[in-house]
Amino acid sequence: MSLEQVIILCLLLGVIVGLLFTRIKPAILFAVAAFAAFQTGQVGLDEMADNFTNASLLTLVLLILTSTALEKTRLVSWVGDQLAGGRLGTVVAKLGLSTAFLSSFTNNTAVVASLIGAVKRNRRHAPSRLLMPLSYAAILGGTLTLIGTSTNLIINSFVENAGLPALDFFAPSMIGLAVLAGGMLILIPLCYLLPDNDDKDDDTLPYVLEALIERGSPLAGRTVTDNGLRALRRLYLAEVIRDKKVIAPVCPDTVLRAGDKLQFAGDVESVATLQDIPGLSLFGQHHINGQNLLEVVVSHSASIRGTTLKQAAFRENFDAVVVAIRRGHEKLEGGLGNITLMAGDTLVLVPGKDFQRKQERLNREFVLVNGLDSSTRLDSRKSQWVLSGFALVIGAALVEWVPLLNGLAAYLMLLLLTGVITLHDLQRRFPVDIVVIVGSALSLSQMMIESGLSEQMGQVFMLFFNGWGVYGALIATYFFTLILTELVTNNAAAALAFPIGYSLALSYGVDPMPFIMAVLFGASASFMSPYGYQTNLLVYSVGNYHFTDYIRIGLPVSAVYSVLVLSLIPVFFPF
Repeated sequence: MSLEQVIILCLLLGVIVGLLFTRIKPAILFAVAAFAAFQTGQVGLDEMADNFTNASLLTLVLLILTSTALEKTRLVSWVGDQLAGGRLGTVVAKLGLSTAFLSSFTNNTAVVASLIGAVKRNRRHAPSRLLMPLSYAAILGGTLTLIGTSTNLIINSFVENAGLPALDFFAPSMIGLAVLAGGMLILIPLCYLLPDNDDKDDDTLPYVLEALIERGSPLAGRTVTDNGLRALRRLYLAEVIRDKKVIAPVCPDTVLRAGDKLQFAGDVESVATLQDIPGLSLFGQHHINGQNLLEVVVSHSASIRGTTLKQAAFRENFDAVVVAIRRGHEKLEGGLGNITLMAGDTLVLVPGKDFQRKQERLNREFVLVNGLDSSTRLDSRKSQWVLSGFALVIGAALVEWVPLLNGLAAYLMLLLLTGVITLHDLQRRFPVDIVVIVGSALSLSQMMIESGLSEQMGQVFMLFFNGWGVYGALIATYFFTLILTELVTNNAAAALAFPIGYSLALSYGVDPMPFIMAVLFGASASFMSPYGYQTNLLVYSVGNYHFTDYIRIGLPVSAVYSVLVLSLIPVFFPF
């Protein structure tokens, strides 16, 4: 083994040891390895720059950024409607299939992040019985197309770097459809084994929100119960204001009328919940169209202290609309616009374009201004053109009119110019960790292949699986990737496993595609750990899950997934 190979092997082992036995972020470990390789002359500046500007990596970044706009559309409301009724198994089936469909055409992590709120707001079932199926369905749906998950695009980067033709958009689709069907069939009965961790603590519902029943609303003339307003999760109808008179408490058989003002107690996510109910107009609705929410605290020196929102002409003076107010755990009464503001009150705002320009006044009126990881919905017209634009970009790429990278770049620029998303949105969602991991991993993979290290590692694997044949090597590649995915992360697993799988294919003298598919599907096979895949991690704390929940539910899902993948790869990608 040459000195060059020894250095690269040490860097590789350092990354693996760091991933397995430390809590250092994967991005830092890969960055340190790439930096060390550059300093020791194993990779040049031009090669490293090429790796960090790889077309597949740039496509992935643009997909994640454009998904910021998709999360604001009514598409999330549509999926939320799938949870409105039915038995648990039926709801899981509808949620799973719709999530898988969405995940196949946009980043599955973004899909789960945007749907968590809708799942938490469902009216019938505890979120803990739906969130894990949501994550698993997104993983399964991500295997349907090349852009369904970041892992697929990362592997495509390795494929192109190795001098092979880029993967087709629907390359994994046939196997992906099979694993989706098998995964959902096993997941539906397993969801009944999930814990019922329903959080009904009213202490978490301190905000006051107000909505108006519009003229011609389908809610008018029906009782509170008939409209489903008594069954809203984490959102409580506190009082109804009718002809300046307050109806409280609100009885289940109270008949609502057009013009009624409904006052709710809820959390920040309740803003989106109320926007999703047809016939309800949220306080300040005419100024709400996809903006990110802000949270401010009224200062002791504020001039608005002791006044109502109307008296303070809040919208005119601050270019912002207040959609919720909180005063500790104190119960606030009366319409939102009639509440007298006090020092320490927390307001949730929908900012206008000139809000940040009033910085001097903001500093005087408010103790702090925080951005919230939540946003309002786009109106129906904007939702339609945002979704149509995305579909047009994907369609144009499929028929090879416009490269996907070019189409996404133009689409993102249009979203910025029309104000659907802001530079702050892009800054908040820019996937720095993924860029660092992928760019660094491409450099390591390139060094392994060019130095001959991956070929030597492939020969070691061949000796170890001597007598098992090429199919045995394929199985070994798949499970090696799967284990790495469960122990570290999906993107890191793909980066470490690809050079070995590729070298094994070359050593056996067979087509590399079966081994590439083994790495692709193995890197997405994270069902038994909350840490291996981002979607699992997203739902871990929200669903109040224990590690054993992932073992109990994930093990049979992983088994079905693995059997189908290993059975079908040789069928669709023969050696």
